[in-house]
Parts: sequence; C-alpha cells; structure tokens
Amino acid sequence: MKIAVIHNQPIPKGEPNWESSLDVMVQVDAVTAALSELGHAPVAIPFTRDLPGFVARLRQEETEAVFNLCESVDEDPLLIGHPAAVLELLDLPFTGSSSMALTVSTDKLLVKRLMAAAGIRTAAFFGFDGGEAPRRMALKFPLIMKPRWQDAGIGIEQESIILGAKGLAETLHDYYRRFGPLLVEEYIEGREFNVSLLGDPLARIMPLAEIDFSGLPPGLFRIVGYRAKWDEESDEYRFSRRVFPDDLPLDLARSIRRTARECFTIFGLRDYGRVDLRVDYRGRVNVLEVNANPCLSPDAGFTAAAARADLDYRKMVGELVGQVSRRIER
Repeated sequence: MKIAVIHNQPIPKGEPNWESSLDVMVQVDAVTAALSELGHAPVAIPFTRDLPGFVARLRQEETEAVFNLCESVDEDPLLIGHPAAVLELLDLPFTGSSSMALTVSTDKLLVKRLMAAAGIRTAAFFGFDGGEAPRRMALKFPLIMKPRWQDAGIGIEQESIILGAKGLAETLHDYYRRFGPLLVEEYIEGREFNVSLLGDPLARIMPLAEIDFSGLPPGLFRIVGYRAKWDEESDEYRFSRRVFPDDLPLDLARSIRRTARECFTIFGLRDYGRVDLRVDYRGRVNVLEVNANPCLSPDAGFTAAAARADLDYRKMVGELVGQVSRRIER
C-alpha cells in the first residue's frame, strides 16, 4: 500500500522539552524503514495547522492508509486527537486509536474520573485550575503534581512532589503558572509496571515490564519523570531501568494483566496502547496512566515488550498495518 506516515512537527533542538518533541522523528525514520522492508511505499508527511496543505499532500501522494505518529499539533497536546479526526472525516484508514480515544486518554484528570467511576483502583486525586487551593483534604501526603494534558513526562520531576500542607497553595500556583491545569494525586510508593497491549479488537498483552529503581540514590523519589525519560546524564535516567521479571507471583501478574485489559477496553483503545501501574504496599494494583499512542522508537518500552514477545521491529509494524488492512477489508 501507499502509506503516509504522519507526524507532528518537532520544535528546534535547544528549546524547552526539545528532546521529547524531536523523538517523533526517530519514530518516523524507524517506521518508514520497516514499511519499506515490508514492501509498502511510505511517505512522511507532517501534520500542522495548515490543514488544506496537509489534505492536498495526502491526495497528491494517492494515500491508501495512514500510520499515525502524531503526538500533538504544533506542540499543543490538547489537539492530539485532531489528526485522527481529520483522517476519520476523509474516511482514510489509519493505525492506532480513534480521535475520541486519543483525546480522552490525554486528559489525565478525566482519565482518573472515568477510572474511579468504572471501579478501577487509582490514587486519590483532585484537579487544580488556578483557583483557591484546598484547605482541607482527605488525601495523604506526599502528593505529586502532573500537568493535566502533557505527555512524555513533561512537568513531572522531583520538584513535583509535595511533602506536606505547608506552602501547598504557593506550590500549586507556581506549577499552574508553568504548566496550566494540574492533576494532583497521592504519591504511591511501590513497584511500577508498564503493560503494552497489541491488537484489535482483542488486544494481546505483551510481557510485563517493570521499572527497576533499586540503584536510584537515596533522597530521590521513584518517579519516571522527564529526566528519567530524556536526560541521559541524570541519575533518574541511569537508575530507572526497564526489566522483565519472570518471578512475579501468579496472582499479581493476573491482576496486572486484567487491569490493563480493562483499561484498554474502557477507554476504547485500538491497535496498541500502554497502561502504567503501581503496586502498593498492600499488593493492590493502582493505575497511573493510560496511553493510547505510546512511543514506537526502537528503544522505547513498547518496542522492547514486543521484542520480548518475539516481535522484532519490522514484525511489530507489520502487525499494526495488518490490523488496518483487516479494517479495510471489513
């Protein structure tokens, strides 16, 4: 097939958060190479606010299907679902989740509310939109602040942790000025797992990955924030290793898989996704995040989980395109 690999236009190197923004081009190069090896004819096309130009390019290339790698539009994460919505309006088949699933799963506060309504365990939380800070809370310290709509660990750092009520209002307002609306939730101390799922309509659960924080220096909270993901010189990056444990208790592994599959279904994910969880000191599985479009770089967690399931990069991309082909046939 003639397949357009669409992507957001990254910001220049050196600007704030350029590392996470530029990573999309690593994905574009890897996916394009894999598609070529599979016999398809790929062409990379950026998606920007120039919608007429984007549609004209799709038609010029006689696009039959689209591999959607868009993580934002012009660095605005609120627009993550718009490229998929355009493809839906054009009736062009594409990889990954629908515009609705992408939009909903990007809103961290809405995700928490939906999980709570569905009975999925997650840390106690509240939203902060710049108004008056709560004076009394049922939540237990420490708390962690997360930008409501950001991805890739942006805005999540050691300084995101709130240890006590003293200075709470000032801290919340400071973070709000930097990142906009916030999700604030209890920090859960415990083991962290990433569950990658692949397939449509029934997702296959890839081998369970765990983040090994055992080498992290004392005094640092065990979080996978921006530095842990992108700053190769930081302790967070060097001592937050991905491992695939083979000695998990059977009941715990089943609970993790069951919870991940429930999230995949509830949020309407399609083709692939990742669910991040923490197991607290009581052995209870708590969902941290639901990601409808996890990174597909060759060194990313999703790719590592697929490889653990005997799917090399080319086979993984082939699976995703195969799911699109089956939707076309239906």
